[in-house]
Amino acid sequence: MLAITVQTVAGQRHVRPSADDFATLIRRLGGTDDKFLVVERIPELPGVFVQVWHETGGDHTLEHRDGGPDRHFRVTLDGPEPVIAAMTGWARQQDGWDDGLDWERLDFGADAEPAPPLTLDEEDRELLEERIQEVLVGGYTGRAQLAEIAEDYLVSGDHRPVSPAQARELVDRMWLERVAEQAAWEGETDPERLTRAFTALEKAGITARENFTCCRTCGHEEIGAEAAPDARGFVYFHSQCTDGAATGHGLTLLYGGFDGSAGTTTAVGREVVAALEETGLSVDWNGAPEQAITVTPLEWRKRLVG
Repeated sequence: MLAITVQTVAGQRHVRPSADDFATLIRRLGGTDDKFLVVERIPELPGVFVQVWHETGGDHTLEHRDGGPDRHFRVTLDGPEPVIAAMTGWARQQDGWDDGLDWERLDFGADAEPAPPLTLDEEDRELLEERIQEVLVGGYTGRAQLAEIAEDYLVSGDHRPVSPAQARELVDRMWLERVAEQAAWEGETDPERLTRAFTALEKAGITARENFTCCRTCGHEEIGAEAAPDARGFVYFHSQCTDGAATGHGLTLLYGGFDGSAGTTTAVGREVVAALEETGLSVDWNGAPEQAITVTPLEWRKRLVG
């Protein structure tokens, strides 16, 4: 698998595609609704991406940016194969991936002025950074959405103390700090064990969703639409549960049977507990169908994607 995300013109997002699947996405370019791909690394890095544009009958336009508008390059290629070679090399961070291509540096004019410093009092700055850090550590939110949170968090009436540019700069700083922190993590983390357990449950007929909806009410209303026709039950945690895990309070899992019976709910609970314990996670559950399952103790080191 390649450590990238791929965004299509139709809004589809492919996370960690295989090299073969990535090549297929490039080869199929050309149709009205399938003319370009934007590719970013995992974890996403500000101002670092590669993209390709192709319309049937024309050349392929390949571009990459390496940190900012003054490091943006373009080359025109006459078919998909050299594009695949270059983009796959970029995805694998291979030395010399861009060698042998006639790159042209694009001029986007003068750089944008940096955002003015935030003029927040100490309490507001602390509140803002604590909230961004909480969502950032949760690990499911990308930079763009984090910037929206930063911009809106302290709004009061018509008073908007954080501009979009200030929000982006704050988020990018905190994002890169987290990226540097996670670079030191070794081996499988607890959130990755959780994902492995959820993947096994999904294959066994239990619909399993991470960071699903905003609350229990919405989760229970919407989980049925996620289920395969033969699914027997479900398990999920919502964004408030994620916040709890990110702040060291363990992770609450909500579960049930689609037939609504206590017996099925209990059986699903047992399967969920078994799958979690199989991955090495510890669980607190008394076996009662009305009791939520808590994964605890839990070290919430969720690797960022973007």
